[in-house]
Amino acid sequence: MTVTYDSVPGLVETVEGHGETTLVVDAARVVEAGLHLRNEQGFNFLSDVTATDYLGWGERGVSGYIGTTGGRDLHAPGTQGLPRVPDPKPARFAVNYHLLRLSDDPVRVRVQAWLDDGEEIDSVVPVWPTADWFEREAFDMFGIVFRGHPNLVRILMEDDWEGHPLRKDY
Repeated sequence: MTVTYDSVPGLVETVEGHGETTLVVDAARVVEAGLHLRNEQGFNFLSDVTATDYLGWGERGVSGYIGTTGGRDLHAPGTQGLPRVPDPKPARFAVNYHLLRLSDDPVRVRVQAWLDDGEEIDSVVPVWPTADWFEREAFDMFGIVFRGHPNLVRILMEDDWEGHPLRKDY
């Protein structure tokens, strides 16, 4: 069964790559998109919320590769000093929600929202209660604020810790 995502509220684009589907949504409509995906499309399980800091992405010295099931080709050219550099990112932080539709025909999808430093995003705890600790971890490690979270306090670092250890400027 083919799944279509054209009706997801706030959908900016659908990206197919590396064996997965990513739905890029407007950060202001992430809860609305989540409700639609849960209620209308059956994505009833949130397996993870992750964040990524892309500070300095695409600048000199930033390189990367895509791992495959066959591993990494150490002889393939990287981006350092070569004509290929990574594509620019729309903002500094990506917040990713990994969803699974548990049914006879299971489907995985990633919902992605982009934020600049200091921007906040609404909590999806009312949609998927399992987001509680995932959002707390993203707050603790990256400083991303989830508006409306029921208990947005540190979960890994000491309460008096200054800064957020997974930020590239830490």
